[in-house]
Amino acid sequence: MALPDFLVIGVPKAGTTALHAALTRHPELFLPSVKEPKFFLSSGPPPARGGPGDAQTYQEHLWRQRDYEALFDPAPTDTLRGEATPFYLYDLDAQNRIRRLVPKARLVVLLRNPVDRAHSNWTHLWAAGLESERDFVRACALEGARRDAGWADFWHYVSLGLYGEQLAHLYGLFPREQVLVLRYRDLRDSPERTLDEVCAFLGVATGRLSAVPSENVTPYVADTPVNAVLRAALRTGGRIGARFPVPVRQTVRGPLLSALQRQSGGRPKLTPAQRRAVLPYFLEDIARLEELTGLPYDDWRIIGDEPDVID
Repeated sequence: MALPDFLVIGVPKAGTTALHAALTRHPELFLPSVKEPKFFLSSGPPPARGGPGDAQTYQEHLWRQRDYEALFDPAPTDTLRGEATPFYLYDLDAQNRIRRLVPKARLVVLLRNPVDRAHSNWTHLWAAGLESERDFVRACALEGARRDAGWADFWHYVSLGLYGEQLAHLYGLFPREQVLVLRYRDLRDSPERTLDEVCAFLGVATGRLSAVPSENVTPYVADTPVNAVLRAALRTGGRIGARFPVPVRQTVRGPLLSALQRQSGGRPKLTPAQRRAVLPYFLEDIARLEELTGLPYDDWRIIGDEPDVID
């Protein structure tokens, strides 16, 4: 069977796309061009409805095993096969499915300050025209109602950042030597050393990768009347677009998204007041993560700034 030897399982907006791009350059590794195949997120067809844009995202799931295995068919002999879907850590059922199908797979986890991760997540959906709530703190508070309405995981700004809870479940399924936990800031600030750590963990040659490409960086989108109209149009398309073939959706959505993201400039900054308002969601889980890993995460409790370089 053409199944993966390793998985990058988490977390969204913590450099997983950049790590995927870097690992594809290693001659002993094979990662398919499809990033986030999402195979382990469902045991059958994914839901058909959810929040804005969710129906189209669900259509991207490779939920048939034969289609998933086909991703790895081109892998050269003697290479390790892997893929990156950063929602696998968050979805506990996905963890269970991984354990059943590929119990010996090595698992790579990237963790980011949960407040910064949530803000980057909100910024991503805002820039895509899908997020209607212009206030980040308010968007976090809306999570419960959105979850109850069946909105997809990417809308779970707070819950996606409860790493202690997620890792505790993972460690109940896999021995710790099969799990590598890294920090986003290390990939950002010390890419060569961090990539060597990943390669050593996977059992392939180190010293082959030295840079992490900047991938999936969210563009700047100002809150203007014109952009409000464009975002509304994109959200409407997100609700009804699943009824149309992909080429039709792309033809309509492309110009709208280009117009929305036409401006250049810095991304919206997370203010100390916003950080102070959102941080309490995570304090208990940060303590749990520290107890679970034996590592300090004191910097996540600081009301400060973290620069966004890679996502």
